[in-house]
Parts: sequence; C-alpha cells; structure tokens
Amino acid sequence: MSVTSYLGLGSNLENPLEQLHSALKALAEVPGIRLERVSSFYRNPPMGPQSQPDYVNAVAELSVDLQPEALLDALQQIENEHGRVRRGERWGPRTLDLDILLYGEEFIETARLSIPHPGMAKRPFVLKPLLEIAPNLVVPGLGSVENLLEECDSFWLEIIDGERPDAD
Repeated sequence: MSVTSYLGLGSNLENPLEQLHSALKALAEVPGIRLERVSSFYRNPPMGPQSQPDYVNAVAELSVDLQPEALLDALQQIENEHGRVRRGERWGPRTLDLDILLYGEEFIETARLSIPHPGMAKRPFVLKPLLEIAPNLVVPGLGSVENLLEECDSFWLEIIDGERPDAD
C-alpha cells in the first residue's frame, strides 16, 4: 500500500541546480518510490553560517511503498552518491540534503527519524514550495501549510525562473 510522503531537497555546493535535478532522477529510479510532483526551485540564504553560498531548495511529493526507515536509507544513499559529507556541522554547506518532511499522517520519533520533520513549520524554504504543490495540506499536529507559512518571514525566498522540473 502506497503512502504519500513529502521530501525536502536542498543544495548549496557543486552546482546546486544540477544536484537537485540529478537527485530527482535518482529518486525516480528507486524501487518503491514514485515521484508525483515537484515544486519550483527556490534560492534562499543559508540557515546556518552565513559564510556559505545560498541554497537552492524544492519539495517533492512521493508515493512510496517503503517503510520510513527504508526510505531514509534510500535518501542517504542518494546523498552519499552526490558527494554528501557529514562533518557534524549543523546547517553547514552540503552538496545534497534530502529530508523526509511527512510520511502520510504518521508521527514518528526514533533515534534516526523524526516525522513531521522538526523545524519544518518555521522554514519558509520548505513551506512555500510545499504550499505550491499541496495547497490544502495539513501538517499533522501543526496545522495547514498556508497558515504556517503566514507565520514565517519568506520575503527573501527567490523563485528560480525556468526551474520547475516535471515529475512523470
């Protein structure tokens, strides 16, 4: 039985646009994952240290036949294949960051995984692209994406013209 899951994508190293396009292709090739929709790409300043390049972010809607931990394993493998290095620096620069935002309406809290993704309600670079592809979505325990976005300062998000991948 398939579950609708939402995924946050981000990159700020080694041609971020290319990294996200490549990651979307890799996601579409994973057995048990079907890419349903992808938001436009957005450029935004980094959340962490400001001495790093701006990020490019997007959100994808997936239909998955994988359990949450298996989905996480697949995402981390794609990150590794894209040169992701985990140095322990919180919010540091990265070639690719793939985060499970939502997995159906489930609440999951394990040593490896927290769903809904912690902090997503305060991140306009997640909420704005999520609103674009799922305007009526309600985040379990938090409220509608539209209302959450209204509470955030999103003036610094810049849509990247011509960068709306098609999910087939």
